[in-house]
Formats: sequence, structure tokens, C-alpha cells
Amino acid sequence: MDINKDKFWDKCLDYIQTRIPDQAFQTWFDDVKVSAINGEEITLLVPNQFHYEWLESKYRHLIDSAIKESGSFPLVVNYSVVISKKSTGQIPKLISKDKPMPKGFHRQSQLNNRYIFDNFIEGKGNQFAKAASFSVAETPGQTPFNPLLIYSSPGMGKTHLLQAIGNFVLKNSPSMRVVYLTSDKFTLEFITAIQQNKSAEFANNYRNIDMLLIDDVQFLEGKVGTQDQFFHIFNGLYQEGKQIVLTTDRPPSELKGLKDRMISRFQSGLIVDIQSPDLETRIAILMKKAEDEGLEIPYEVVEFIASSIKSDIRTMEGALVRLLALSSLKRVDITMELAKKVLEDMLGKVAFTNVTIDHVLKSVSREMKVSERQISGKGRTMEVALARQISMYLSRELTGSSLINIGHHIGRRDHSTVIYACRTVENKMAEDKEFRSRVDNLKSDISGIH
Repeated sequence: MDINKDKFWDKCLDYIQTRIPDQAFQTWFDDVKVSAINGEEITLLVPNQFHYEWLESKYRHLIDSAIKESGSFPLVVNYSVVISKKSTGQIPKLISKDKPMPKGFHRQSQLNNRYIFDNFIEGKGNQFAKAASFSVAETPGQTPFNPLLIYSSPGMGKTHLLQAIGNFVLKNSPSMRVVYLTSDKFTLEFITAIQQNKSAEFANNYRNIDMLLIDDVQFLEGKVGTQDQFFHIFNGLYQEGKQIVLTTDRPPSELKGLKDRMISRFQSGLIVDIQSPDLETRIAILMKKAEDEGLEIPYEVVEFIASSIKSDIRTMEGALVRLLALSSLKRVDITMELAKKVLEDMLGKVAFTNVTIDHVLKSVSREMKVSERQISGKGRTMEVALARQISMYLSRELTGSSLINIGHHIGRRDHSTVIYACRTVENKMAEDKEFRSRVDNLKSDISGIH
């Protein structure tokens, strides 16, 4: 039976697009083409090795589902992914290493050597951003990820990744000309150049570098002259295959004070976000911070801080530093009482969540029409199992309780059961928009209980 491979793959893409965010779809599936369907095998063409590995590790189950759902023919379809031999664009020029660093650029003083990949704690919310950053650092200017733009709310680790890229490149290729600075610093340098009638020299200095790392691009909003200068520098570097990495506090489409041509340039590469870290990641970050300071802190204190500050890593680390300082000044041990005082001083009592696992169970029971006793019991019917998994997921998201505590509270189950439940819910949310909406509404309702 003849199969129109392009029409078949279009059906697959339609299926996939409804189950993942638009940005993820554009990033990972826009450039994927079907090469052939022979017998029981479908062959897909992807731009590069990194692209292949990401599809295999993150979207294999979704691709399998799309293939099964889209087939109107009696075939059990397998697939293999091969690397396209065709270039997806111009091959970047190799970076020349024999030119001196432009005068006035002090790369070592602009990068903080504490920001490296080795001490960046990886979690579910930043895994993609770290992988993309590391790929760029390994082969700057030679991946399709140019420019690479990382966005997130403040305090999520954008600057850490940005500087880790620069530090990695300089460690492995010391002669590379890497420049890191904030957009505010770029603006100030440009203003100074105008005052000194050195605008042309300013632009030439930037055009002679190998890698440009700009932090907080959103602060270029409304600065028309600076934007124009940056645009020309950006274009010059891009055309020569030089690597550009940017950070901002929101997606390019939401940067209202930037010119359309700037937005278009930012969107021409890879855009990745960093999401709020889960409880386990926050605990790992704090434990690493304490380890770096050479201190031992009771686990319950670390868990308490991580549970109380859920979205901002910088604030969370600041709380730990303040706790350490108070302990040292008062010459007292670090205890839960001391930790509570520090967080109350920083955030106020209203910042502490009052949502409990019991709140979660009550709300899920009401919504799913399954009794709390059934959720915590041994029943394994589809309705009961799903209610139990949603309860575990929302308990992790809203209460700040450890996986062990959640499992113990919901039927004396172990932490691995909780992990499995959370992953099951996350996968179903990614594939089913109606289910995702239902869980999100539950989450909002529970958050409003207190």
C-alpha cells in the first residue's frame, strides 16, 4: 500500500502540536522532515546530533503516539532518526584565534569564575536550558543555536548559565575573544563613546570578538540609539558565524520596547526558558551552597527554606546566607527556630504557605468524586489511581513537603511511588490539554483555601 509520506507526517505534526507548547514545537519539530516510509520503518531527517538526542530522550513517546494515531493503514510503524547531510543554513566560519583582544576589553574581569557548569544544579525546570548552553559552549558558532536566548523570571540562574558558557570557552580555548556584559553596561559604554566621538571605534571593537554574551537584554527597551548600534553589531557577528548568547526576563514576543527587527533577530535562533525549580532541585541547590561554604546544616532546616521559598533561587540562597550570618553573630546553632525567624524577617509571616496535604486530598476528593479514604487506600481502579496520582503531584507542588512525607501521608507509600505518580501526571498534562486545564484549576482552587 502506497503511503504519501508528507501527508502522513503532516498528520503526525498536527497531533504533536496540540500536545506541547508552541515554542517547543517550533524549536524541535519545524525542521524535522520525513525521508521515507519503507515497510515498517519511518525515517526522519533532523538537523544535527543534539537535535536527534533531544527528540529521542524527551519526545520519543510523543512521536510514537503520533505515528500510531495518524496511521490509516494496518502497519506497526517503527522509526529511525538519521542526521541530515544537508546544511540547515550557512556553515559558520571558523573563528580566527590569532587576533589580539580589542583594546579596552578585559574578559577576565567581566566573567565571574564561580559561574561554571559543574556547580549549576540541574533540575526538571532548567535541563533544556543547560543542555543548550553546554552545546553552544562546546562548539560556539557552529550549532544552529545562534543566537541562543535564555529567558526566565529573575533569580532562576540565567546569569549563571550565561557566564558558565564564557568560562567554559575560555578554559578550553584561552585565545578566544569572549565578551560578557549587561545591557546596561553596553548602553553606558555606547553613551561614553558618543561623548568622546568614538562611536565607530566602539562598534569595531565589538565586531572583532568571537563570542558576545549580553545579560538582561530587556533593559534595551526604549533606547532607540543603543538598539540601532546593537542591531548592527549583532548582524556583523552573526554573518561571520560568531556566537551570540542573550538573556532576558521574558520571551522576545513580550519585549514591547524593542524594534521588530531586533525581535526577529532574537527569534531566528534557539529560545529556551528556565522554569521554577521543584522542591528536590531547590534542596539540592541549598545543600550545594552550604557545602561550598564548608558548613553542615540540618536537613530539616534546608527542607524548610526550600519549601518556603518556591520560585526565586536568589532569594532562597540569600535566606541561607542570612541564616549563616545570624548564627555566626549570635554564636548559636542553626535550628528550625532560627530559620523561621530569618524567613519571617525577610518575607513576613504571610509568605508561608498554609496548604497541607489534607487540603489537597479534600479538594481532589471533591473534584474527582473519590473519597479521601479511597485515595489513601489500596484500591487500584482507574479513577482511584488517577485521583491518588493527582493528589501526590499537587502535594509536591503546593505543600513543600518532601516526597517521603507525601508518600507516608497518602497510604504509607514510598518516595519512588510519589515520583512515578508525579511523572505520570506531568506526561498526561503534556499530552492532554483538557486534563492539564483540570489539574491547573485544582491547583488554583487549593492555593486559595488558605
